[in-house]
Amino acid sequence: MFIPISYICAVDKKQQIIEAALQLLVEKGIHAAPMSAIATAAKTGMGTIYNHFENKEALINAIYADIKQQEAMILEKLFHDEPVKTQFELYYRAAIDFFVQRPLYFQFMEQLQASPIITEETRAFGYQAIEPVIRLLKQGQAEGIIKDIAVNELLQFLGGTILSHLRWHFNQQGKASAKSMDNQLRLTWDAVKA
Repeated sequence: MFIPISYICAVDKKQQIIEAALQLLVEKGIHAAPMSAIATAAKTGMGTIYNHFENKEALINAIYADIKQQEAMILEKLFHDEPVKTQFELYYRAAIDFFVQRPLYFQFMEQLQASPIITEETRAFGYQAIEPVIRLLKQGQAEGIIKDIAVNELLQFLGGTILSHLRWHFNQQGKASAKSMDNQLRLTWDAVKA
């Protein structure tokens, strides 16, 4: 299949803008980083940015969606025919490792926890990223292994434990031990198992 070079350059430029914006938004804060500074950081003009993103909110939503898409690709590879508990452990470790290996992603997402900047459409896209986890929780409930609590509530709890562990990890300058990860995983599993 033939792909025009102009398309490849446009995709590369868009990704360059996303990466530069991510770095700047984390350093300066979402509200303190103007589009002009993002253009400078991306080594491009304002017109080029606006060719790809209608406004700063659209750019922020694109970064959020990009992170969620990468997260989904990693999670999708985890789930096989393993027992529910094994799959749960793989998910928990992978979710934490995803952000430990990408601290900018974590810092960016931290700023957006309750932000109205992320649209309902983008949040729905992000929710699709955890579809394998939703299936796992439902499977565990069907097998009587996971508590019969609304899946959304289970997800809120799991997200909270992961977020809390990541905050602690980064506050420890990344010196959290493997033992502490094992402890958090055991505590979380004990909380959700039936």
